Amino acid sequence: MNKPLIVQKFGGTSVGSIERIHVVAEHIIKAKENGNQVVVVVSAMSGETNRLLDLAYQIDKVPAARELDVLLSAGEQVSMALLAMTLNKLGYPSRSLTGAQANIITDAQHNDATIQHIDTQVIREILAADEIAIVAGFQGINEFGDITTLGRGGSDTSAVTLAGALQAEECQIYTDVDGIYTCDPRVVTCAVKLPVIDFPSMEEMARKGAKVLHLPSVQYAWKHNVPLRVLSTFNTNEGSLVKGHKSHQSVCGLAIQRDMYLIEFEAEHRQKLIDQCHMLGITIWSESEQNNVITVVIKQDAFAKLSLVVSDEFPIQRSKVSLLTAVGSGAPDLQQHACHSLRDEGIEVVDITLTSQSMMLVLLPECVDKAANILHDAYITIKNALDYQHEHLLFN
Repeated sequence: MNKPLIVQKFGGTSVGSIERIHVVAEHIIKAKENGNQVVVVVSAMSGETNRLLDLAYQIDKVPAARELDVLLSAGEQVSMALLAMTLNKLGYPSRSLTGAQANIITDAQHNDATIQHIDTQVIREILAADEIAIVAGFQGINEFGDITTLGRGGSDTSAVTLAGALQAEECQIYTDVDGIYTCDPRVVTCAVKLPVIDFPSMEEMARKGAKVLHLPSVQYAWKHNVPLRVLSTFNTNEGSLVKGHKSHQSVCGLAIQRDMYLIEFEAEHRQKLIDQCHMLGITIWSESEQNNVITVVIKQDAFAKLSLVVSDEFPIQRSKVSLLTAVGSGAPDLQQHACHSLRDEGIEVVDITLTSQSMMLVLLPECVDKAANILHDAYITIKNALDYQHEHLLFN
């Protein structure tokens, strides 16, 4: 009988020192002792990617994309080798693999590559020998034999794609938080950990600013039905499980996205600006029109690129904003109530965008934290209390 296979991913904070690498090794050993085959994906040690980027920028403000990938991939190679050494010393045979050695094949887009295929033969041979496979996240190799990297957060995508290719029972994402919360606990102190969240809700949370999981990893897991579990490296609990293809909660969480610009310009220039955004790879978070004026929200760092192209051709006004998104199957129906609730507290809703799964509010930056607490109290804290009271009445 084949042993169950799990993929574990450890982020940069988890492998940030030799002491922490020993803690990671304990998690892996526990999974191995529980009768699992284990494949591990690691990020670079915390701060290492930024250190390497700084070195590159000291040489060239726009370094060659191919060479930047060669440089940045070194961070994960350090982590994988140190972790494999640790496990081997503790008596658990392990072998480390770069993305190329693990046959993670990507397209040719340097610095932001997409995984196209994984040949799992080498990893399966390691597992068949009852060893632990340690794979460098964030990287692969293209058809020309060049090292590629997957962009920030790409180790999550490496782990989930490996889990899918290996038909793993579960992909476990270990990080410095102990699960997925209804909102950032640093902003909403009464935020609660979600034991389970469905794929569409998690995808929308990640898309709208929640930083726990990398968006492409959630999308891949959803498409290939790979259960995702988010756990803390530094304490023992069940974490949060992402599974299921249908949302059953009216509002399951709030996502906050800061450092945004609201830009306004005359409607006659709309198509030119939209085309430039597409050419520059700039995501438009929301768009509306009123009195022949178009309002668009983009990230602040994206505006720097956009302004170089269009600012001389037509006038653009900009102002700093933040986004607050309520996610859940009932969120789009709360538009009027949310606006009234915030207005009663002196908070202006600058703009609003609805999808089938969310309600995104454009707010002034100084208001977003207060607004998050108001809406969390209204749609999550109070509802949870009412649900608890209802269950208490039913069972007593």
